[in-house]
Order: sequence, then structure tokens, then C-alpha cells
Amino acid sequence: MPHLTVCNRQLSWTLILVLGYVFYLLLGAAVFQLLEKQAEAKTRDRFQLEKLMFLQNYTCLDRQALEQFVQPMDGYGNLAPSTVPGQVFCVFYALFGVPLNLAFLNQLGKGLSTHLINLERWFHKPGRAQIIQTLAMVLFLLAGTLLFLVFPPMMFSYVEGWSYGEGFYFTFITLSTIGFGDYVVGTDPNKHYISVYRSLAAIWIIFGLAWLALIFNLGANIMEKFLQLNWHKPGPSSTDAAIGKSEEIPDPHRIHIPS
Repeated sequence: MPHLTVCNRQLSWTLILVLGYVFYLLLGAAVFQLLEKQAEAKTRDRFQLEKLMFLQNYTCLDRQALEQFVQPMDGYGNLAPSTVPGQVFCVFYALFGVPLNLAFLNQLGKGLSTHLINLERWFHKPGRAQIIQTLAMVLFLLAGTLLFLVFPPMMFSYVEGWSYGEGFYFTFITLSTIGFGDYVVGTDPNKHYISVYRSLAAIWIIFGLAWLALIFNLGANIMEKFLQLNWHKPGPSSTDAAIGKSEEIPDPHRIHIPS
């Protein structure tokens, strides 16, 4: 019964965290759109005007060539607040949003770890072979690898026109939080994306971050255990060594009686 109560509390906390996370994202999107919409429209019109003037002055270039030249230079910093109210709101939004994001990812990682522990306990029951435990772990790693590292590059290659290597590079660099910004999805002006394309990519990034963080954590634990086994082998303790040494050194005040 107490275990059931703890599970219900964890489920309630997870549900509240997920709903709060989604609400915070929607709230931020609405406020940023309200604060930045007019400035973004003016910037876009000014940019288009400057681009047309540039093409008129340099007739050796055409519009498509210029778009192909500018598009690879866009990175993760291509969206930023440009108005003072938007920048002020961004500071306070990040002040609460960054801890919320870390708590959300941490809860996802805990959920995955809990399922792994339950799976391990189930397989450790008497009568279940070691090979089944190994197969379960392999299936977990394989399913995550296919879902987050193998299939997404195929989709990005098809939609963005990248090679599979470029798609895999973007996938790993993004999920590992390295994020150079040299490859970004949904930014090519020559392509027509579906309305939920970038939203689906954001959802994939959130769950992929939690999964890859769990894999990195498992790898770090394995490396730590390996190092402990090889460089911290248990030897005779200092107390045992001192006792052995004291037994070997004769006491000068003790009279030795030969047997």
C-alpha cells in the first residue's frame, strides 16, 4: 500500500510537471509573438528590400544563387528577440524556464531509469537466464538507437535534401547538446514545410536529449567501474600491514624462552 501511494505521488508529480512544461512553452510562444511580431515584419520587409537592391546593383547574381549562399550561414542564433520588451521578457523567461527544462529532462531520465530498474528486477527473478537479461538491455538500446539516431536522419535527409551522413551529424550534434548550428531544420526558404514540422522536431529533441543523457550516464558508470576494477584493486589494508609488521618485530623487553 505505501508503495502504491509513492507511485501515485510520482505519477501526479510527473503529470503536473509535463502540463506545466507545455503551458510554459505555450505561454512563452504567445508572449514572444505578441512582443516581436511587428518588429519581425518590419525586419523581414527591410531585408527583402535590401536584397532586391543588392541584386539590382550586382546583376551577376540571381535570386536563387543568393538564397543558396545565405541559407547555410543561418544557425541556431537566427531567432532572437530584437525589441527591448522582448529582450527583458526573455531574461525573466529563461530565469524560470532553464530550471524548469532541467527538471523536466531530469524527470524523463528518472522515468527511463525506473523502467530499466524494474525490467532488471523482473529478469533477476529465479528461473530466468542471464541471456534474457542481456537481450532485454540490447533491445532497449537498439530501440532507442533506431528511434533517435537512425530513423530521424532518414527523414531529415528526405525533407531537407541532406545526405544521410549530414542528417546523422545533425542528429548527434543536436542531441548531445553540442549544437554548432551549421545544420538547422526548417529554415530553407526554397522548401515548403508542413506546419507541425518544427514542432515535431522539437518534441523529438526533448525525448532524444533524455535518452542520450541516460546512455551517456550508463557509459560513464561502466567506465567508472572499469577504472575502479583496474586501478583500485583491493590490497592489504594498513591495519593488517601494521599488525603483520608488529608480529615480525620482536619486543626488546620480552624475554625469549626457547622451546
